[in-house]
Amino acid sequence: MATLTESEIEKLFSGAPQYFARSEGHYTGAPHPSVAFPWDEELQIRDLTDHTQIEDKAWSCVTAWPHITRDIQGDRSAAKKASEEKRRAHFYPRCRERPNMLSMGGLEKGSVGYQAALELSVADALQEAQWGFETLGMRTPAIIDQRQRMLTSKDGLRHMDETLILEQLIKNGRRYSEQHLRERRVSSELYNELFLQILHPPTKVLDHRDPYSLSVQISALVKVLATPNVWIDFSHVEWRIRLGQLLWSAEDEVEDGGSTMTTESAADIQEERYWLLIQILLACELLIRLDAITEGEELGLESIRPSEILRFEKDANSSVKWSLHLARAWLENIEVVKTESTEPSHDEKPSGWLATLTKRMSLSRDSHHNHRRTPVYAIKGRYVQRQVDGLTHFAKQLRWPDVEYATKIRDNCRSVTEGAPINTPLASPASRAGSHRSSYFGTPSRSDTNLKPVSRRRKISAALHPSGWLSKSYVSGLMLPGEGLCHFLMATLLENDQDAMTKLGPMANLCGGFVYSGKSFWSTSCIIGRVLAAGKGSAECMGWISSDITPEGLGDGWINVEVEETAEDAHHIDKKARLWAKHAVERESSVLGDADPSSVLPADFIIPFENIYRDKAPPVLAIELQSLSLFAAVDSAGTTPTEEYGITPLSDVSRPPVLQTYTATATFAVTQVDTGEEKEYTYSLVKDINFVTAHPCVPSQHVKFLKSPSSPTIQHVELSGNGVAGGKTASIVGHPLHKYFTYTALHLSELLEKRDFPLEALLGNYSSTHRPSLTPASNNAAKVLVVDCITGFKPLPQEHEIPLSPVISRTDSQVSRSFSMSSVNISRPVVDIGEANTPSTMESASKKMHSETRRRQFGSDMEILARAFCAEKGWNALISRRRRGCLACAIREAGALGWKVIIRVD
Repeated sequence: MATLTESEIEKLFSGAPQYFARSEGHYTGAPHPSVAFPWDEELQIRDLTDHTQIEDKAWSCVTAWPHITRDIQGDRSAAKKASEEKRRAHFYPRCRERPNMLSMGGLEKGSVGYQAALELSVADALQEAQWGFETLGMRTPAIIDQRQRMLTSKDGLRHMDETLILEQLIKNGRRYSEQHLRERRVSSELYNELFLQILHPPTKVLDHRDPYSLSVQISALVKVLATPNVWIDFSHVEWRIRLGQLLWSAEDEVEDGGSTMTTESAADIQEERYWLLIQILLACELLIRLDAITEGEELGLESIRPSEILRFEKDANSSVKWSLHLARAWLENIEVVKTESTEPSHDEKPSGWLATLTKRMSLSRDSHHNHRRTPVYAIKGRYVQRQVDGLTHFAKQLRWPDVEYATKIRDNCRSVTEGAPINTPLASPASRAGSHRSSYFGTPSRSDTNLKPVSRRRKISAALHPSGWLSKSYVSGLMLPGEGLCHFLMATLLENDQDAMTKLGPMANLCGGFVYSGKSFWSTSCIIGRVLAAGKGSAECMGWISSDITPEGLGDGWINVEVEETAEDAHHIDKKARLWAKHAVERESSVLGDADPSSVLPADFIIPFENIYRDKAPPVLAIELQSLSLFAAVDSAGTTPTEEYGITPLSDVSRPPVLQTYTATATFAVTQVDTGEEKEYTYSLVKDINFVTAHPCVPSQHVKFLKSPSSPTIQHVELSGNGVAGGKTASIVGHPLHKYFTYTALHLSELLEKRDFPLEALLGNYSSTHRPSLTPASNNAAKVLVVDCITGFKPLPQEHEIPLSPVISRTDSQVSRSFSMSSVNISRPVVDIGEANTPSTMESASKKMHSETRRRQFGSDMEILARAFCAEKGWNALISRRRRGCLACAIREAGALGWKVIIRVD
């Protein structure tokens, strides 16, 4: 038997995804997981993904990864055209959100993609869970001392009053809109502006060749922004969400008596806003220079030395790079508008928090004794209509109950669309919530985190209010990459629907769910949502799922769900995460298994199938979801219901409303169609597991499968290219699987009967009689369990047994070699699943993928049951759908993830 050549291996696995985990360079954190088709050049194959596209320009801020947004609304308004204009070369910091939000929306509703699945264990949200947030909500002495040192040092920040900061932000906005900054701006002009108004000049020459170069200015700005204990660190998810709260939360007058803030805490917020605006200004200055130097490199006007790049990557820590993301969001979406105000009276109090702050800090000594006409500055979103349209789109996708929601949203958002004056208090219900709690996410204190494993998902509760800071964050477009957009979308939808606010109340659990108007809505952070998403008629959009299934006995209201992290997931986080084992990820998913590439034999492969039944066919089942039930959870003592308190208190109450916590169960009726026997199964949705969409693949155009009476080893080489011994081609879609990957297939009905079996026992019962060539004598357990959710759930054609023998077409030399793939007896005919072996295969696959992004209405109660079973057992599972991807590629992806369960659906 001859070994396969390199060319033949590439043809055999054409269209098969390969799974990688590679580091992006120094100082970039965990490796980057990716899927690629290294042996294919066709764009229709290389562009296949396991996740949906972003479908609205208003949602583009959800990720820092470069991407193309598919705006399905087709609204070509002037504002949208302006936002879509192709700009000059931009600088992209090598620092992005984890998990990748593009990959968080898998093609299967309620699932994620390969990249997000690996990155959940190194997620940004884990950082605050591990280190705590005692310092986020309050200014510590270290922060106060460092900021004073920054202002008194001659090697740092100059004193700036409010007018200078805002005028410079206006100037940066105009400068950013210029199409060719490098041609219009010289380094010396930027140098003088920076070091005469914002920073003190360097104390030593940094570049003897050009002391005024952009590199010198970039280095000085990075040094200031990288100073610890001065700036807000937006690498923490909490602060990405709190950004809008800090800018737009209310400064209720203490004399009113209705505020929960003290005089001291109100002044602290004013000071934090001042420092935030300085941080935004410095980041904008840095980003504009980085854009300019990047454009110069692109146009051949400037060459960046490798040493400068290395110094930047070393000095620009994650906090600096996230400040750059903030600067991009500000310059893209925000404009500062200046108008004249009336002259204040002599006894009038200073207006505006910046005025109060500068007086307190003595940065502007005469600012409140000068009664000249002073300008008023307002923050306005550039693309308000785009954001409002995106909110309407979100509501439509989720099938919001009120048919008049579109008009309501547009009308109610008008108050938010007006520019928010910086010099006047901004209306919002939320006070400085973080000053007395450790985290926006309700993260427990450090002593509490030692009692239970850290969850990879945070719980988020917030107070809603019409036109509150959550709405302002979304409508302005000032949002940072990460999960925040999903929370802002739902919060804004609710804040602008008066009927929903009345029925649901002001406290929202944005990582749980709620029942409203006969439907249920769930965050994808909630296991109930991820399970119900598998049902027919469910809808998913931007981190939220809607379903016609509602919990029994519950009316309109919010729901908090108690779940447990699986022991394996809780242990393998951060440095112990699977992603760091990048060599294992690639080795355990290799198309060649553990074989030496120079000695790969044809007999080492088979075409796997999920439905191998030699004794008898499984029963035909009818499955129906009977009920979804919620029960009040109890604490560790087993007596008191668990309560989740919101951490954004209302200003008119001393204690926010209680969010009741529940545990969930799902009950199914399973009927054998032939006998009429019915059984009832109930599963507890208690484990916080994940579902991953198995990556799509395209059948190789270079392989034909032949029907033959047997499956011999190589006995003949056919030079004519007409096939082997007169065999007839069969329309089989799938890639080969190396014998390294052992698996066992169980029909769902058999799995139900083995409910009490641990996964290891199900894998250990692997029978070598099914596929003798794939299991060495020393290997008694399969690596993967394939749950067959295809066979017996609808009428099937007559059964046959067809041994397979593939042929690789060598079109370059017009030679066809026949070789055997280990014989597989299958209990149903090999059916044609489409144009799999025609020249138009890849075009068809591309069209299918476009339809997938619209979330074709797959799903059934049977699929809900399969997910509920996994949620009770604590099994992370891949969802592999026939026609989208073959079983062999799904098994290899399970090897990359280190998972052991595949749910194979029709």
